[in-house]
Amino acid sequence: MTAHSWRRALRSLFLALTSAALPLAAHAQANYPDRPLRIVVPFTAGGSSDIQGRLLAEHLGKLYGQSVVVENRPGAGGHIGGKFVADSGPDGYTLLLGSIGLHATYGVYKSLNYRPAQDLKLITIVAEMPHVVVATPGLSANTLAELTALAKAKPETVHFGSAGVGSSVHMVGELYKMAAQAPIVHIPYRGSSAATNDLLGGQIELLFENVPTTIGYIQTNKLKALAITGATRSPALPDVPTAAEAGLPGLTVTSWTTLAASKDVPDALIEKISADLRRVYADPSFRAGLEKLGMTPVGNSPAEAREFVERERARWNKVIETERITAG
Repeated sequence: MTAHSWRRALRSLFLALTSAALPLAAHAQANYPDRPLRIVVPFTAGGSSDIQGRLLAEHLGKLYGQSVVVENRPGAGGHIGGKFVADSGPDGYTLLLGSIGLHATYGVYKSLNYRPAQDLKLITIVAEMPHVVVATPGLSANTLAELTALAKAKPETVHFGSAGVGSSVHMVGELYKMAAQAPIVHIPYRGSSAATNDLLGGQIELLFENVPTTIGYIQTNKLKALAITGATRSPALPDVPTAAEAGLPGLTVTSWTTLAASKDVPDALIEKISADLRRVYADPSFRAGLEKLGMTPVGNSPAEAREFVERERARWNKVIETERITAG
């Protein structure tokens, strides 16, 4: 057989195999899901991401008639869970409840063993939410202005916790430091729940936390709220002023979460899951579940989610560079 004949035979074989695979792939997507799914939450149980993941799992499970399990895989600012999902393969049965830390501030890590922007595919922005500046009742500052004055009068004596380096809880604290020129000290934890426990115990004085994680403690006076970082007051905490109202408009910021999958999941399946999610977002009880926790439901398309994340990544990269933040 000549070289030309070999090439022609190989090409015919390739086309035959490809043609045979396409109907199988289409069939698999049409029947998706035909078995249980899991949503990986890359943080400890009890935090804002965990709450959203469980709410999403509940409603997706009802829609699909399949079990949707939440699996917590904390560590490395969420990147242990992120890498796990990135490597989970093309079937779309392992999804990620992503965050700012995974998609926009991973530049704090200089040696990650995967590339979040390339190795994860965005499906949607799940929700946006403001942060709340919360302090122990014993802290002498009762307003944002008083906090700034205290931090400047006693440099590096006020400690704020976070869910880890590069997490939204950390980055909002760094944004406050930059906007107010307030010398406070960052203490990273392995998840928001651990940081909140130490705040309640008085080991640290401050958190720039999500509303869902802290609202119960604020309402029972176990913690005091100094300001909300959203553009408007939170319906969940209507008596707490915005940072702009408190004299610091540079702290107007929200955090957000995503639903994402491995880069290996076909685009057609990503679009199918996105369309299914629009049915979840059309359910008033799902939206009410998010809003009750101080979150604004989003539920946009994969393309819109990508554009949004690219803008946010550029914004937070400026903070990382200005404050010279690294995870090491």
